[in-house]
Amino acid sequence: MPKTLRLNIPVLLPHAPDVQDGCVGRLIALLRAEPGVSEAHVAEGEGGPELCIHYDPDQLSLAQVRRRARQAGAEVSERFGHLVGRVEGVRHARHARTLAAALGEEAGVIEAVLDPAGALRLEFDRQITNRETLVDRLASHGLALVGATEDAASATAKRPDAQPTAPSDDEASHTPDDGHGHGHFDGDGHDHGHSEGDGHDHGHGGFLGPNTELIFAVGSGVALTIGWLIEKFIPGVPGWLPFGLFLIAYALGGWFTVGEAVGNLRRKRFEIDTLMLVAAAGAAALGAWAEGALLLFLFSLGHALEHFAMGRAKKAIEALAALAPRTAHVRRGEAVVELPVEELEVGDLVVVRPNERLPADGFVVKGTSSVNQAPVTGESIPVDKQPVLNPEEARAKPANVSAASVVFAGTINGGGAIEIETTRRSNDTTLAKVVRMVSEAETQKSPTQRFTDRFERVFVPLVLGLAFVLLFAWVVVDEPFRDSFYRAMAVLVAASPCALAIATPSAVLSGVARAARAGVLVKGGAPLENLGALDAIAFDKTGTLTEGRPRITDVVPFGQTTESELLEIAVAVERLSDHPLAEAIVRDGSQRLVAAPVRTATDLRSLTGKGVTARLDDQDVWIGKPEMFGSDAIAPLAPDTEIAVAGLRNQGRTLMVVRRGTKDLGVIGLLDTPRAKARETLTALRALGIRRMIMISGDHQKAAQAVAGQVGLTEAWGDLMPEDKVDAIKKLRAETKVAMVGDGVNDAPAMATATVGVAMGAAGSDVALETADVALMADDLSKLPFTVGLSRQTRRIIRQNLFVSLGVVAFLVPATILGLGIGPAVALHEGSTLLVVFNALRLLAWRGPRGVE
Repeated sequence: MPKTLRLNIPVLLPHAPDVQDGCVGRLIALLRAEPGVSEAHVAEGEGGPELCIHYDPDQLSLAQVRRRARQAGAEVSERFGHLVGRVEGVRHARHARTLAAALGEEAGVIEAVLDPAGALRLEFDRQITNRETLVDRLASHGLALVGATEDAASATAKRPDAQPTAPSDDEASHTPDDGHGHGHFDGDGHDHGHSEGDGHDHGHGGFLGPNTELIFAVGSGVALTIGWLIEKFIPGVPGWLPFGLFLIAYALGGWFTVGEAVGNLRRKRFEIDTLMLVAAAGAAALGAWAEGALLLFLFSLGHALEHFAMGRAKKAIEALAALAPRTAHVRRGEAVVELPVEELEVGDLVVVRPNERLPADGFVVKGTSSVNQAPVTGESIPVDKQPVLNPEEARAKPANVSAASVVFAGTINGGGAIEIETTRRSNDTTLAKVVRMVSEAETQKSPTQRFTDRFERVFVPLVLGLAFVLLFAWVVVDEPFRDSFYRAMAVLVAASPCALAIATPSAVLSGVARAARAGVLVKGGAPLENLGALDAIAFDKTGTLTEGRPRITDVVPFGQTTESELLEIAVAVERLSDHPLAEAIVRDGSQRLVAAPVRTATDLRSLTGKGVTARLDDQDVWIGKPEMFGSDAIAPLAPDTEIAVAGLRNQGRTLMVVRRGTKDLGVIGLLDTPRAKARETLTALRALGIRRMIMISGDHQKAAQAVAGQVGLTEAWGDLMPEDKVDAIKKLRAETKVAMVGDGVNDAPAMATATVGVAMGAAGSDVALETADVALMADDLSKLPFTVGLSRQTRRIIRQNLFVSLGVVAFLVPATILGLGIGPAVALHEGSTLLVVFNALRLLAWRGPRGVE
């Protein structure tokens, strides 16, 4: 019978940005070709995407499969690389598409994606090319790389202590004897950093700087205007003078368009630029030099203004990268020295003076202050920070440090001086990850954008065909060939879908930028559009609708067991676990046991979704849900225990039964406090049109219903194991589009199954940032209505832009066939392009429901 092995994909392929990346497919293909492997595919695991390998144990041992998977991952990582970052020199949407096609034809480039704001993503074959060569090729296309991520293999190769990219056995997986292994992965899945630009547009759009195209367009307009005035109002002037000025207008207005059109034609692509050039050439052939010059002038001016407008959205994203300071004051013994942030190491002590920006992620070890976290989390009120109680413990488990002590790079210190211990290098901070992910998100096309791209590829050849047919209108209609030719050229102008090309990307870019400014990370156009189309939202209970800090409310010992003894045993065992309920028992139980000695348990083993077992005083101790007892060879609860459990459940308590050996010692009841803003948030979501909201929880149904009633929910699904949550989301998704809101760790499989996965409090959480489609950086539920509202507004603007762009084309095509001239047609045509861009830019100033920022 085939067995399975599951390994975390980010461990095997640390350079792959997501599971859609081509390297994942190559890894699967290599493993499927292995003798003894029957199947390999991507599956969702609790810690993120996993590679599930089905193998024949008679042909391959578990160790052989694991070793071959690591080797295959190393082979793929060694051969294929990624260059993801931002470039300058992209002038407009059509130019971005032309450049992407050109880069895709470079030797060794497998895939090239470039968006109008300059976000670049290249996948390349290292056997054919390398990063340095690609940077040079970018320069040959007029592009300058100003911010880029470096993939793991490249980064490893540059380190003097570089090791092979294959992870060790301990890093790759831990597999029980039954052959069902689960990989472990710490970190964000990328060993690459983000080298930021300086935040300024150096402009590589031409030899006159960033405004070269605008200067050319204005020059074209000036030459056209002077030539037209001379021709119309100054009689007796030689005809060559206005003609020469019209030629200058042609040259300046068509300078950039010709280059792009020629490049597209070489690649057998018919783009909008080609249509415009054909129309301008046709006007010149008819002797209508002024109209042809007007067409090129308005077309180039529209591109230049579009570039300027899109630059506003681009700068909103670039501003994120400029938040972190360039230097840090680091304590070296008794002295404090100033160092570049790139030289900071994990564990350095950084002194942050009042009103300074924090240079790194870390935790406070000295001093108190209020920190403005708005640049990262979007919180409008500064957050009070205090030192950690135990620096050694914080150093060992930085993920467990209280939010009151955690700080992020790019945030602003208040009036108190503090010292922080860094937990991440500068290229791995939360801010750096957000900047990188926003850049990557820009290259992920939304469903509408993919549709419009396909539409254009069909529409442009049809327009050329229509124009060709209209050339012969004189055969049917009694008119000279000149008139038929002029009409055909006017139709080329009218039918060019310039506005359609920019309608969606401009809105998506603005929406992603606005969300990032509010502390919400949206990973591309697809989640942004889908979130705005939701009918239902499922919420995890603990940490989402509740504070995530349960407290002990009831301690019920049985028989001769005292309350102190029950708590001593529970605290000793739960001290080994990092589950929120375990932390609550340790925290509150220790407070009740002030004078009691600390007992030590060993050999903790987790029973996923049910509880834990450990050894204490040479006896087995079980602590977990009542449902854990009576299953998996664990003896059922005693009758007295059942009665106590039923009574506490009717009060909505979350219960933990404690058993030592064969004796039930007692029950501990806990209660998690609903978030203060939960009811208000749910009301705001209903006002936005979310018809159905469900709470899903692993707690008992009565406990789930108790919390649901307090926050104003009518649907609560309890008693759900992690796999049951996935099934619940599948059921909901079969009925409608649904979002899953959770903490991004235990809820990762359910979030991946939903239409959109939303992670709460993602700042500093690698797993949440990696697994969610939308990450609310602050632990603030009220950001959810803002995000849904922004998504709905983005969808509205996309629809408005599509209506305008297609409506103008629908109006102009019959109008030009019936006699509308090239001049008015191009004016309306370019006007619609600018209209959709500026309409999209309204998103940058959008405010949430009731003014929520």
